[in-house]
Amino acid sequence: MKIKSILLLSIFMLFSAFSVSQQKERKFNIHTLAFYNLENLFDTINDVNKNDEASPIMEIKFNRGEIFKQKISNMAKVISEIGLDVTKRPPSIVGICEVENRSVVESLISDEKLKKYNYGIVHYDSPDNRGIDVGMIYNKDAFSVENSNSHEVYITDNNSSKRRNTRDQLVVSGYLDGELMHIIVNHWPSRGADETKRIAAAKVNNSIIDSLRYIYKNPKIITMGDFNDDPFDKSIKKIIGAKKEIKNTGNKDMFNPYEEILVDKGIGTNAYRDKWQLFDQIILSKPFLKKDYKDYQLYKAGVFNKSYLINKKGKYRGYPFRSFSYGTFTGGYSDHLPPYIFLLKEIK
Repeated sequence: MKIKSILLLSIFMLFSAFSVSQQKERKFNIHTLAFYNLENLFDTINDVNKNDEASPIMEIKFNRGEIFKQKISNMAKVISEIGLDVTKRPPSIVGICEVENRSVVESLISDEKLKKYNYGIVHYDSPDNRGIDVGMIYNKDAFSVENSNSHEVYITDNNSSKRRNTRDQLVVSGYLDGELMHIIVNHWPSRGADETKRIAAAKVNNSIIDSLRYIYKNPKIITMGDFNDDPFDKSIKKIIGAKKEIKNTGNKDMFNPYEEILVDKGIGTNAYRDKWQLFDQIILSKPFLKKDYKDYQLYKAGVFNKSYLINKKGKYRGYPFRSFSYGTFTGGYSDHLPPYIFLLKEIK
């Protein structure tokens, strides 16, 4: 049986312009979609084919097994609570990054806080030197995968033709309650690399979007991830063509609700030098923006920033409460906060 979370809302809550005489109770299906940078979710086994020994957990000398279990538990706790207050269950789809392999993702969905929700996994090994991958978990009772593939991002070192390995971009096409949509999961080159590397990743992303538009008529596309750029940066604004306002979003554009969240509300997902940045975003194609809710439409976007995810003391007070710092496990969660969206559809 397909899982459908039913949200009871009044017309006044959704469409305040309607008169009192027009108000009535309406029923909706609602799903949460989210993205989470899991901050170095690596196992404790040295992979001789990768530089995974540089991961924080491998730098810790004692109790690695217990630390791994706690890290898994912490990540599962966060995912289990995203959107829970509205949908009464964890997200139907979660894009993830900074995972070492499929095995750690299997450990994640097997945690007691998630295992009853019947999550499946989409994952491919990326050529990243450290073994950092992207992936997606999904509630198999709500979403069914039609097909998936992984797209390489080809970048070169400065002043050289030598290839620099980075994370692939994951594309998953499937049906949310029988409705076809396409999810792209990203983890673009870090700020340690120059902007041209993220521009290259954006071009790959844009090419995937164009291909989906060529194959499908008016496809519903969501590109999500840690872009390592803010919503107003060139890679997002110019290459992806992400607009801040729905009214300015054309058929060939994408809409980015996170530009308003950062620029107008000052809310971010990661912090650097006492300044919030919003590198983690969920960007949608125009067919999600009709607002008639006859099919799944964007209802709301936000950042999951519960108080326990924020550091309460020390030099980084007010920053995301990360898991690893200065060669130790802090007991925290991630150096990024997860963005999420609600998709809403009226029940007739």
